[in-house]
Amino acid sequence: MDLERSPLARPFPDIPPIGGVTLRVARAHYRDWDRADLTFVELVPETVVAGVFTQNVCSSSEVELGREQVKLGHARALIVNAGNSNAFTGYRGREAVEQIMAQVAAHLDCAPSDVFVSSTGVIGVPLPKDKARDGVANVLNATPVSWEDATNAIGTTDTFAKGAITAAMVGEHRVAFAGIIKGSGMIAPDMATMLGYIFTDAAVEPAFLQHCLSVANKRTFSCITVDSDTSTSDTVLAFATAKAGNAPLTSFDDPGADAFMAAMEDMCRQLAHLVVRDGEGAQKFISVSVSGAADDESARRVGLAIANSPLVKTAIAGGDANWGRVVMAVGKAGEPADRDKLSIAFGGIWAARDGLPVANYDEAPVAKHLEGREVDIAVDLGMGEGRATIWTCDLTHGYISINADYRS
Repeated sequence: MDLERSPLARPFPDIPPIGGVTLRVARAHYRDWDRADLTFVELVPETVVAGVFTQNVCSSSEVELGREQVKLGHARALIVNAGNSNAFTGYRGREAVEQIMAQVAAHLDCAPSDVFVSSTGVIGVPLPKDKARDGVANVLNATPVSWEDATNAIGTTDTFAKGAITAAMVGEHRVAFAGIIKGSGMIAPDMATMLGYIFTDAAVEPAFLQHCLSVANKRTFSCITVDSDTSTSDTVLAFATAKAGNAPLTSFDDPGADAFMAAMEDMCRQLAHLVVRDGEGAQKFISVSVSGAADDESARRVGLAIANSPLVKTAIAGGDANWGRVVMAVGKAGEPADRDKLSIAFGGIWAARDGLPVANYDEAPVAKHLEGREVDIAVDLGMGEGRATIWTCDLTHGYISINADYRS
């Protein structure tokens, strides 16, 4: 399936090497395409890992195993298969994952539990064990590749490679972050997005790394949606190699811990936004800011109700400043709200205030705002201090075309 590059795409950044991380790719031929579709990330011994995973109860064996592996807190390798999600495949799917883990572990002389596996693509087809075995054999000694090459190899319906960089000062040491992600459709995370991987050379204790990732995830990945569908394979993993030389971070009492947390959240937000910008068929990047809610979680739920509404998303796609659809979405969210306190704005221009249309409201500047690629919706519930921002995209004919043809 040939997909046109998203008009919201961002150029791939110049990501420098991260100490202790080596990237390799190969062709396992999981689908009939002329590209690498198996990625191998080798990590130095003593690398620490944290992760967040989908809440979809039909999750893959990769997710089930990953949830248990992150509890151990260490990793030596990551394998990513593209083109086949290996979800809803029973014991055959699990056998394929365990085969990959054992094969890589034998090569690295480590425990199979140190090898993390992710798969993405079509649901309901067992990962071919012969193709996986040959692909892994080819990738283990392949020539190292760039971050962009690795990112392209993990994609499916992505139209551009998605990567991000940031850094933080931890004591006297500069610690670097690099992140890559894939995702375009089936995006309505209960935890994260499709497949995302964050690498840092910081020294961090496993429990603190997990805490930072979980907090950042709640404010970023769990605040994006493309189509209200949560994948069976959603995974975000963070790896810390300790090559920066800083004293290991154990809590927020440590010097530089706040800076590390800020960098982690910045990285997660960058990656989350890139997924929305590549939403299947997307033409507009939409920010939904909710304030005045009973609490932050209530604000998040209201924001998601707006961002997931097909009526709101198609109105934005058509440039229709139909704020009544936002009223509808707020009302159906099931959260505390009062019609007579509700205010709605597009692009900073209030269309309704305190439950009433604004007197002498001029729709022309709002319509002009909706013509752009970046659309801002603000909602003030007038109920309390809760606030949240949700990021989504419009819903166009392109989404239907991509998903109607996905398996062909």
